[in-house]
Amino acid sequence: MLPPFEVVDRLRPVDLVAPGRVRGEQHWGEAPAPEQWWEPAPARAPYVALVVELRAEGTPGAGLLRCGWTAAGGLRLTGTYDAARRSVTVELVSGDGRTTRPRSRRFGSLDQAPHALAVTLTGTHLAVLSRRHGTWTARARVDLTDLVDLHDEEVLAGLGAGYDWRSGDGAPVPVAGLQQGGFGQLGLRDLHVATHADGASVELDGRIVLTASHAGPGFFDTGHTGVWTFDRRTHALEHLADLYFRRPDRPGVFGDHATHLVRDGDQWLVATSTWGDFDRTSVAITLARTSADLLTGDHVLDTERLAVPSTGVGVWDPHLARIDGTWHVAYVTAEKFFSFRPALCRGPSLDTLVAVGEDHSRTATEGTVLLRTDEGWRLLASDGRDNPRGLRARYPVYDLALHEVGALDAPYVGNIPWPMVVRDGDGWLMLTFDGTTYGGGLLGHGSHGGVVVQRTR
Repeated sequence: MLPPFEVVDRLRPVDLVAPGRVRGEQHWGEAPAPEQWWEPAPARAPYVALVVELRAEGTPGAGLLRCGWTAAGGLRLTGTYDAARRSVTVELVSGDGRTTRPRSRRFGSLDQAPHALAVTLTGTHLAVLSRRHGTWTARARVDLTDLVDLHDEEVLAGLGAGYDWRSGDGAPVPVAGLQQGGFGQLGLRDLHVATHADGASVELDGRIVLTASHAGPGFFDTGHTGVWTFDRRTHALEHLADLYFRRPDRPGVFGDHATHLVRDGDQWLVATSTWGDFDRTSVAITLARTSADLLTGDHVLDTERLAVPSTGVGVWDPHLARIDGTWHVAYVTAEKFFSFRPALCRGPSLDTLVAVGEDHSRTATEGTVLLRTDEGWRLLASDGRDNPRGLRARYPVYDLALHEVGALDAPYVGNIPWPMVVRDGDGWLMLTFDGTTYGGGLLGHGSHGGVVVQRTR
């Protein structure tokens, strides 16, 4: 069994526009024009953000600042800030000119003028956020499913961003700058160290390569997969790439996540969970194979179904390793939503997998990880607090017959943190996450993802 762990650091990277994904930026020293709309800049996936920086004194006088996105056919997806009332409203204009203005009465009013506004598109959701003293707070959010299919690549190709200012008393334009690009994250969760097929960690210039689910402004369907590095010495996280996916059974691009990245010879295997349009009816595991450089840039990957054995309503959290020539896949299977447990299968190839077993004693255990230890291969998992008594808030350890052989001695830091353990010199490192949310009370679960670093003592 591994030595005891202790928490040594906590990290929370928040970027509405990912620093390496900026597609348009403009700053003004003097008052800009009352209207500025960029020409459409094709987006690879429905995960984009626009940040509007306001002048230091806040928004003056009376006026309406509308900012957001335009699409083909006259469609507008915007947030409107009423400077006099200090309120935020979502404004949706359909192709036939119909306008709707859904507003959150509880969250749409601001006590003070904001320093910045942002409009994000993540999956099918539009969210409007305000920033003051460095902290973003969600003010409104709406599901666009009935208005436009943001997974459609033709729609994505026609997105343009900008703002316009309408003042009733001649107040100057309050905009100081614009930035648009790929949506970043409100936090990180589901951390998975990228591995070679034999289980050894993939490294880049001495840093650990890993994937993470980018927390979005809403439930699971607002997240997506990013590729990062982690510096063992400084604990610095660096964002390298974003991965999006086409499904084998429906058109469009999705932000599927809970992903394991595996280097097998000269290609990458990308196993992921189809959370990108989760509607509480099913989740599957897909597999992409590519020789592209997934450690930089944006990628849209074609996938196939990874057929793991299950009689339930969904499977997720895949983790792959080739052990003594045989592929092993650890995963989670759900009897119903949400009653789920760890499972293991294996086979000579990823196309011929047979069941090893499932742990039917669990009803809230996920985060499966295959790890080679000094005592042999082990399957690690995370027991959520909704499990039966005695099986809560712990990290069970199984052998490759899926028999429980112990548990990690490590702090259980909230939600259902994955036990992503990797060798660290003579000791061990765990990269996991907690359940702390971000963005205020409107968002809640789904915006969680504070990174927690643990080391063996």
